[in-house]
Amino acid sequence: METNINQRLYSLDALRGFDMLWIMGTEEVVHHIAKITGTPFWEGFSKLLDHAAWNGFTFYDLIFPLFLFLAGVATPYSLGKQIEKGKNKNELLLKIIKRGVILVILGIVYNNGLEIHPIAKIRFGSVLGRIGLAYMFANIIYLYTKQRGQIIWFCSLLIGYWLLLVFNSAPGHPMGELTKEGNFASYLDTLIMPGRLHRVIHDPEGLTSTIPAISTALLGIFVGNILKNTNIKTQNHTVLKLTGLGIILIIVAQVWNIIFPINKNLWSSSFTLQCGGISTLLMALFYYIIDVKGYQKWAFFFKVIGMNSILIYMSGKFIDWSYTTSSIFKWLGQIVGEPYNVVVLLICSVAVQWLFLLFLYRRKLFLRV
Repeated sequence: METNINQRLYSLDALRGFDMLWIMGTEEVVHHIAKITGTPFWEGFSKLLDHAAWNGFTFYDLIFPLFLFLAGVATPYSLGKQIEKGKNKNELLLKIIKRGVILVILGIVYNNGLEIHPIAKIRFGSVLGRIGLAYMFANIIYLYTKQRGQIIWFCSLLIGYWLLLVFNSAPGHPMGELTKEGNFASYLDTLIMPGRLHRVIHDPEGLTSTIPAISTALLGIFVGNILKNTNIKTQNHTVLKLTGLGIILIIVAQVWNIIFPINKNLWSSSFTLQCGGISTLLMALFYYIIDVKGYQKWAFFFKVIGMNSILIYMSGKFIDWSYTTSSIFKWLGQIVGEPYNVVVLLICSVAVQWLFLLFLYRRKLFLRV
């Protein structure tokens, strides 16, 4: 009998680690090398590690949605396993909501620290908050619908969000305007979100633009289901299937981009498909190399990060990694001298963070939310 490969995917943790590596300081390494050398290659690479100002797309715009996508991929392996064991759905629902709320609270702490502020000065929108809300709603959909229903939700949320923005606008602006000042999503956020918005009239992690982010998580769930239901004989077919899906999503995104621009700030429907397509291709690539072909040793570096991704993300607010690095490796920077001493210390900072995560990994200490 053919058996499904439904254990935890090594490639899933590795890709999550690859994703997180870029916000641990690696992007600063590239920026500084570009500034020092001034070469076209490094300057081009550096631009890819900056967010698009409004419309448009860079590699750095992928970091956040890729993480959310991977949270979706993990769902059939975590929540799906509990459903298969016959766990009570109401109990699972409470766990889903609890996790979502915890992530929202962690996001508020990340933005505002552990200080008491007037509500008007608190920023409630956050990266972790969006992950928490999108994860929560996507998992509730997964809990109570079959795959066909999940696909309907995926499409409906993207089309519905598009129509919401196309047939509305902020007061005083023409219908369908998608500028920062005129788009309807940002205007709705000013009405319904408490506290302050990140950019006064707009928050890139606002409530309204969380609607299409749910579809990002649902796409991850769809890909996770495909991977979970793969057996030894169908692994190569699965890789081809995911590759085809990724390419189709990117093509549709480019077509939709003509009338609904790819825009991370609004998490536009075309942006959702663009990131979803690239995320699917990356998942297929990592899965093929690591889980199908069995080349795992090279990916251990990434897995260590991926197994404690939320912890390392939060740590930047509570641990002064630059101080720690300087205390240990200042001498190395002095030996190297200017201008590359800053680059060396940044690389050392990433190494210090990784060694910290390795220490936790060896002792099986993981932050579970």
